[in-house]
Formats: sequence, C-alpha cells, structure tokens
Amino acid sequence: MIELTQLNGTPMVLNSDLIKTAEASPDTMLTLINGERLIVREDTAEVVERVLAYRARLLALVAKRLPSYDELQRAVSLTSLNVSGQPPPPSAPSRKKSY
Repeated sequence: MIELTQLNGTPMVLNSDLIKTAEASPDTMLTLINGERLIVREDTAEVVERVLAYRARLLALVAKRLPSYDELQRAVSLTSLNVSGQPPPPSAPSRKKSY
C-alpha cells in the first residue's frame, strides 16, 4: 500500500498493485485495473518511487524470513529482479502445444 494525496488534500492509501497507468496531464491521473480513475497531487515520478519503495520493503521482509540465499534468489526471481550481479540466463523456449 502506498500513501497518496487526493486533489482536495485528503490523504489516502492505495493498493499499488491496482494501478494500471499513471498519466501527467498536468495533474497525475491514475487508472486502476478496474477502470476507476483517481487524480492525485503527487507527480508520476513520485508515484513510481513510492511503488518501488513499497515493493522493496516487501522483498526485504520476505528475505528476512527465508532460511537461505537460494530461496532469496527464487523469491527475487519472481519479481524479475537480478540481485546476483550476473547477466540473466537466456529465456527458455516456449513450450506451447501445437495442434
């Protein structure tokens, strides 16, 4: 959850997983996955920064609970982040069935 400010100055908390798009026009308009639109005072860069900070906090909490580095790598791979410093492995070929 991230804290944002509605245009009227009222603070609100938003589940950042619901944000589909963020547009600056000149106010920041967030379109949620259900089609609802919200206008907030924060600019798009600040919204992105808050989402990234929130997700980083979640990953840190998960990392503290994992007993080994291998499990941390597995959890981080679910978020498409690379913490190893090594280039990512090549993508596996698609296994779609053809009929």
